[in-house]
Amino acid sequence: MSLRVEQLSLGPIGTNCYVVRSELGASEATVVDPSGDATELRLTLAHMGARCDGILVTHGHWDHLLGVADLADGTGASVYMPEGERAALESPAGSTPAGVSLRPHAPDVLLLGGERIEVAGITFDVRSVPGHSPAHLAYEADGCLFSGDVLFAGSVGRTDLPGAGWDELVASIRSLAEAYPPETVVYPGHGPATTLGHELDHNPFLAELRAERAG
Repeated sequence: MSLRVEQLSLGPIGTNCYVVRSELGASEATVVDPSGDATELRLTLAHMGARCDGILVTHGHWDHLLGVADLADGTGASVYMPEGERAALESPAGSTPAGVSLRPHAPDVLLLGGERIEVAGITFDVRSVPGHSPAHLAYEADGCLFSGDVLFAGSVGRTDLPGAGWDELVASIRSLAEAYPPETVVYPGHGPATTLGHELDHNPFLAELRAERAG
């Protein structure tokens, strides 16, 4: 299988949303972190000739949730998200900045990490990767790692937020490096795609992991 991944930058702070299909022309798609206007997403899906079979949420920060309710209601797709961050979607009042409206929605499938799920004909490996948020998840399929806000091209997720922690973040990235080969393509929550190996070799925030490997 060679996945077809379309990256969209959506919402007020340009959060990445991914439309993932098993191959070009596949009639079903998985949407990872619908981070903006669901109407735009549905038009994109229609242009592809695909329907949304499932919605994967990496974590409960508002900018990754903006389109979840409308996309789920409009397509009937099931929503998968971390069990420990369900409240961010079910009861978002108070956790969004001024001027941002986030419709509540009840997720259909709650995940802890360690599961394997099949959505749109694609098998995803669900990984627990806390550090940027307490129950953050990453999803891997066929050499593609949807890392949310844990790992970016040249950077890592913030750890100055409630429930975040530097040691946990580094441990999560270490676990990804141990689980997947260096050529794994990382599709982050913000910015361009990269590879796991490139970040392990060059990311300035991962010096301690490089030192471990060298030792």
